[in-house]
Amino acid sequence: MYKKVCEDSVLVKEYIDGKEIALEFLIKKHQQRIFSFVYSKVQDRDVAEDIFQDTFIKVIRTLKKGNYNEEGKFLPWVMRISHNLVIDYFRKNNRMPVFNNGSDEFDIFSIISDDTLNAEKRIIKDQILSDVKNLIEELPDEQKEVLKMRIYMDMSFNEISENTGVSINTALGRMRYALINLRKVIEKNNIILVN
Repeated sequence: MYKKVCEDSVLVKEYIDGKEIALEFLIKKHQQRIFSFVYSKVQDRDVAEDIFQDTFIKVIRTLKKGNYNEEGKFLPWVMRISHNLVIDYFRKNNRMPVFNNGSDEFDIFSIISDDTLNAEKRIIKDQILSDVKNLIEELPDEQKEVLKMRIYMDMSFNEISENTGVSINTALGRMRYALINLRKVIEKNNIILVN
């Protein structure tokens, strides 16, 4: 039996070397954190369990193929897989997750309430989301890219920085200008985004 202090990299190596129990221990070790992360995004226990299982199916396939090379970074790697599967889930179901960035900065999505909506309000909300998507398409490419990564993909500014090859400050600046430009377009066209 493994001790709690066993490093992830050791367990990964042992699993690759054929010790199946090493994977069981890795799953048990990180289950709570990964499941909680997925559940916090999808807000549905059954969906979260499916995504959690799919995450480890992907982990197993990658390890068995010998494609894992992120030594010492097992948990961040698994979290990235689960994050991508959450994004895939929302894309597949054409659903927009609720985002709250917790800052005083203007956030166009914070004004869209997610209370229980009757059919009429839901139609209005869908139209607002569609209008917002169209407005976002009007932004300069660099601003649009950062805004989509932050709002739709729920990526941190650190992840955005890594994915776009710019500094965190540049990513933050692009997000700030994207929101300022969206606000200007909304005000200029007298668009009402409340329902």
